[in-house]
Amino acid sequence: MRFIFKTDYDQDIRLFQHGGQVFWYGLLVALLIAAPFLVSEYVLSQLHFVCIYSIVGLGLMLLVGYTGQISLGHAAFLAVGAYTEALLQSKGMPFFVSIISAALLSAAVGVIVGLPALRLKGIYLAIATLAFNVIVEEIVTRWESVTGGNQGKHLKAIELFGFRLVGDASFYYLCLALTALSCLALVNLLRSPTGRAFVAIRDSEISASCMGINLAKYKTMSFALSAALTGVGGALYAHKVAFITPEQFTLLTSIELVTIVIIGGIGSLHGAVLGAAFIIVLPQLISIGKDWLPAAVASQSGLQSIVFGLVLIAFIIFEPLGLYGRWLKIRSYFQLFPFYRAGTFRRQKSYMRSERLR
Repeated sequence: MRFIFKTDYDQDIRLFQHGGQVFWYGLLVALLIAAPFLVSEYVLSQLHFVCIYSIVGLGLMLLVGYTGQISLGHAAFLAVGAYTEALLQSKGMPFFVSIISAALLSAAVGVIVGLPALRLKGIYLAIATLAFNVIVEEIVTRWESVTGGNQGKHLKAIELFGFRLVGDASFYYLCLALTALSCLALVNLLRSPTGRAFVAIRDSEISASCMGINLAKYKTMSFALSAALTGVGGALYAHKVAFITPEQFTLLTSIELVTIVIIGGIGSLHGAVLGAAFIIVLPQLISIGKDWLPAAVASQSGLQSIVFGLVLIAFIIFEPLGLYGRWLKIRSYFQLFPFYRAGTFRRQKSYMRSERLR
């Protein structure tokens, strides 16, 4: 097991804690950069969605995992980002202007949602965000002069600094770069006083208030930042599918986004990425598994929803810390071997929620 002996403050704020992290993250980056040359077009297309859903998952993780505010309406922010991008592109706006506008408008809508929700907690906050999702879906459907209604809106390929991103590889690198920037931004945000205020609110709002933290300010800020990241993901999603309709941003989409956070591991940026990858890979595994099932079972239309529900229930019951929590246990097993004992994690006592969620 690795023990890090810190002797100065610079070590504590360093992005990578030791050389092992530099090596493994460097290897991961190298593989991701080389992916267009190593995988098929279909796999590369799925990597597009992994990057997009990772950005959205990071935004939702900031709100749910680090601020402790539940949201069942993030598909609405996804819709705001997607339709803003589609509308501005049709007006001839450059991509870097339209995607920033999508993020800012989504953040403004997040503030509008966050302010009335300041006095709400738990199930009441979930219901309020759910109602917001329904309202936005209805607006998108009926405001046909702007959104196109049920007829939808088409998007063209991205033009960035005079170059047209028509290939899968060029769009993949754009999505990968924005995902990496989002990760780095949140890593630094969570090490700042603002990020520590978010975690304090999650652990105990009363204690945070007693320490002088402005709950209204930081809750609203968390909603805004989460919505902004989701808006960026929505803009990329719109370009990926090239055609958007209100049916793509329903309550089921919001639940799917929350599933990313739960399966990946609440309170972990790694979990947001792992959850996004799992959500994209699972339908492919279900399609492969249908070949091994009886024809009467494989032909059922609701098979995918049933499997999603069972997987979610299984994670909540057996692995509440998600995929990243399972990875931490596996890593600890090999680090402590042969002294690891089966009840190691069960016997540990955590006095603060911030010690349980990492």
